[in-house]
Formats: sequence, structure tokens, C-alpha cells
Amino acid sequence: MLFESTDRYFRKLGPRGRTVMFQLPLSVTVLLVTVLVALLHPGFEWSGPFMFSLAAHLLLLAASAAVPWQRLPARAVFVIPFLDCLAIGLSRESGGQHLTVLSFLLVFPVVWLAVGLRRTGVVLAVLATILSVAVPPVILGNGFTSASFIRVVLLPVILGAIALTAFGVANGLAMQRRLLHQQEADLRDLLAASEDREQLLNTVMDTVSVGVCALDGQGQAVLVNRHLGSRLADAIGSEPTPGNVTDLPVYGVDRKHRLPPERHPRSRAARGESFTDELIWVGTGTTQRAYSVTCRLTRTSAGGNSGAVLAFTDVTALVTALSAKDEFLASVSHELRTPLTSILGYLDLALDEEGLDPGVEQCLTVAKRNARRLLTLVGDLLTIASGSLTISPRPADLNDVAATSISAAQPHAAAAGITLELESTGPATGRFDPDRLGQAIDNLVSNAIKYTPEGGTVTVRVSAAGQDLRCEVTDTGIGMTEDELAQAFTRFFRAANAHSSAIPGAGLGLAITRSIVENHRGTISLSSSRGKGTTAVLTLPDADALHPSLAAAR
Repeated sequence: MLFESTDRYFRKLGPRGRTVMFQLPLSVTVLLVTVLVALLHPGFEWSGPFMFSLAAHLLLLAASAAVPWQRLPARAVFVIPFLDCLAIGLSRESGGQHLTVLSFLLVFPVVWLAVGLRRTGVVLAVLATILSVAVPPVILGNGFTSASFIRVVLLPVILGAIALTAFGVANGLAMQRRLLHQQEADLRDLLAASEDREQLLNTVMDTVSVGVCALDGQGQAVLVNRHLGSRLADAIGSEPTPGNVTDLPVYGVDRKHRLPPERHPRSRAARGESFTDELIWVGTGTTQRAYSVTCRLTRTSAGGNSGAVLAFTDVTALVTALSAKDEFLASVSHELRTPLTSILGYLDLALDEEGLDPGVEQCLTVAKRNARRLLTLVGDLLTIASGSLTISPRPADLNDVAATSISAAQPHAAAAGITLELESTGPATGRFDPDRLGQAIDNLVSNAIKYTPEGGTVTVRVSAAGQDLRCEVTDTGIGMTEDELAQAFTRFFRAANAHSSAIPGAGLGLAITRSIVENHRGTISLSSSRGKGTTAVLTLPDADALHPSLAAAR
């Protein structure tokens, strides 16, 4: 800190002030030596040459302060340390044997020259040292002694080494200073770029038509855009707790059951969950709004979780339009069911007639099969268009439901040359609607059989993990791509290979299955890769919420 303050002060001085600052240490030292000689050696002979050398030192200090160095070339100032060397040599020679130590004072001008003129300064410092030894004996007429010759050799070598060292240190300090200045400039550029990026990010976040909430690794909000809104932020952007329920209730897909705190978007994001297009409803009555919530996790360079970003898209208008479409679809489907039922009845009566021509009977059979297929399709449309399924939870065992589905699908699997297996790790009891869950598992097993070639295997695994029930359906079929997985639960979506392979279906099974599972407050997920099969995992919460009779039997 002291060095930095001195350096800043020195840089504020002009050429004259810097010259005085360089000369002052030598002048003060010469004055101190003079005072000490007077005190410690009263009999010292103050000869004329010695007094002349002291006057030379004083004159050089005055020249440092008086000469307008800013008007002269920058290198002109170095005449001062060069003359300092001659003045020191004259003081040493005229002071006799008692003042030979004055040779050490040559360090001051030598360092000045080496630091100020760099390589040229080192050469001048050696030359000035030689002259400080050689010139004074000539001026004083003392002649050269053996000691003088030794000084001519040793002093230039020693002070040349000191000059080189000072030159190296000065170079190192200059390089460090340049590096620090460059780093400071880089930091300023980075800070400016960071501020620009922050401004750009804020502009982008306020421009997009979705609410955005960024969380840190502890689940605290660090960035919220204006589209999120304060009320919505209180409901779904702030961290919910059992004792802190927001004024705006948050509901699931069914719009009836409030989401528990641990299922709120922010709580899930804080736990490290990543999800896409999760539909929630916020508010009540006519002010209730639908939001599609997507969460993406942010990772550190080491792969750890550093937070998450939540995006809330207001899809109320879209959901309303889809509801209107579903109502129309349900109405049309309902109107189709009555004539189809009548057609099937008359086809049954026609097939019951005796003596039918074989060709006519075959035509009636084909008509009946397609009418039933059409009736099944109408039933699926009614189910998917209703939006909310009627769920009647009661004590049941998921193993029994899965076994029933396996038994019903066994003939179809055998006809297709597919092995159908059921695996269980023990009782999987809880409260759920076994009929609806049976329908969901039927859809998963039916899909697995349809998309598995002959010789393949479909495995259904049932287990209970903690308070969750889990059903996993795995096949060795043709699999799906990442894009197909992303759209698998979309109504009427069918993979490209399903169309090319003429596999029957309307693309409603998975959508119906997801609706059933979500109405049980459960989750369903798919994992697959092309040519390596598909795995569907169905998870139901509250497996331990048992009926007393079931708990006793268990």
C-alpha cells in the first residue's frame, strides 16, 4: 500500500520534481557523512579540494531543482548522476584514508542511470565509475597508487553488477506494471461487457412474452422479469411452505386439488427436477389463469447444480380454445355413438340369420369388425375430450391390476409371437381406481406389443418404493427418437415408423393414459432409443394411504 501511494505521488511530479527526488537521497547522505565526520573526528583536515567536492554536491542538488528540465530533452537529466560519480570520486580522494567508504555512495547515481536509461544507463554507469576513480587523482595531482589501480578494476565490476541488477529489477517492475495495467484494462473491458450483457439480458427477459424466474443453488430467486408479475411471483415464484400458503391458490391439471408445497414449480426446481410444459392453474373463479411451466437446470463447470430457470407461459386462451374444441369433439362423438350402436345391433341380427350366403356373411363380419373399431375410437375420443376423468379410489393392489391386463393381452401377444412377462417385488397396495389404472396399463401393454417385432419381449414390473407405487412396462421394440419422445403424449400423434409400418392406432392411448395418471396425482415418463425398445414408468403417490381392512390383511 505504501509503495503504491509513493508510486502515485512520484508519477504526479513533473520532470524537475522527479530529478530532485532522485538527487535528494545522495545529497542527504553526503550531509550526514559530513556531520558524522565533524563529530567523530574533530582533527579531520577540511582541505580545499574536499570543501570543493561538497560544494559540487550542493551545486548539483541546486541544479536539479533550478534547471527547467521539461524544456530540455528527456535524457538531459542524466548528466546529474554522471557528474555525481565524479563529485563522489573527488570527495573520496580529497578525504584521505578516513573517507574511502565514500565509494559506496556511487550506488545512488549508478542505480539512477541503470533504471533511467536501461541498457545505455548500465554502460554509462560503468564509464562514470571508471572516471570517478581515474579523474580525481589527475585533478588533485596525487598520482596513481596500487590501491587506485585496484579500485579502477574492482569498482566498475562491482557497480556494473549492481547496475545490471537494478536494470533487471526495473525491467521486471516495468513489465509487472504493464501487466497490471493490461489486466486493469481487461477487467474494465470485461466489466463493461458484463454490464452490456446484463442490460441485454434484462431487455430480452422483459421483451419475451413469458414470465421468467431464475433461481440460485439454494432455490432463492435471483432474477425475475416484469412479465412474471408480483401476484404470480407470490403464488408460483416464491417458495411455498405448509405454513405459508399464498393468497393465490395453485391447482393441478384437474383444477380441483391444490398442489402440495412440494409439487410447486419452485420447490421442484430447488430439488433439481427438470420438467417441460407442466400445466398448472393459478387463482380461482373468473380470474383463474392457466400456465405452462418449464424448468431447466443450470450446471457448474464441475457438473454440479448451480440453480434453475423457470418459464411461465400464460396458456389460458389456448386451454380455453382446446376446451371448446374438446366439447365439440365430445358432442360429435356422443352423436356418433348412438347410430353406431344401432348399426352393430342390426349387424348382429343380420349375422344371426340362417342360410346366409358365405360372401354376404363375410361382408357383414367385416362391417361389424370395423363398426366395433369405430365405436372404440369414438369411446377414446369421448374419454380424451372430456378433459377430466371420473376417478373412484378404493383399496386395491397394483399387482392384481397388472395381472389382469397381462391376462387380457396374452392372446394378442401370443398371436404376434411376443413373450409377455409380469414381475413383482411384493405387495403394491394403496388407494386408487383399479378400473382406470387397468385401462392405463392396458394402453401401455397394447402399445408395447404393437411396436415390438416377432420374437421380442414385453415385461411389466410392479413395485412399491416408500410411499409410491410404480409400474414399469418395458419392451424390446423399435423404439423412438428424441423428437418422437417429446411428442409422445400429444393427442393423435403417431411416430413415423408407425405410419410406414401400417401399425393400427389413432394416437390417443398415451394421452388417455397420462390423463388417468395425472388424475391420480401421479406421473408417467418415457425413455427410449431407436431400435432398442421403450420403457414407460407410471408412478402413483400415497401408496401407504390404505384402507384399514387392506392394512390389516397386509
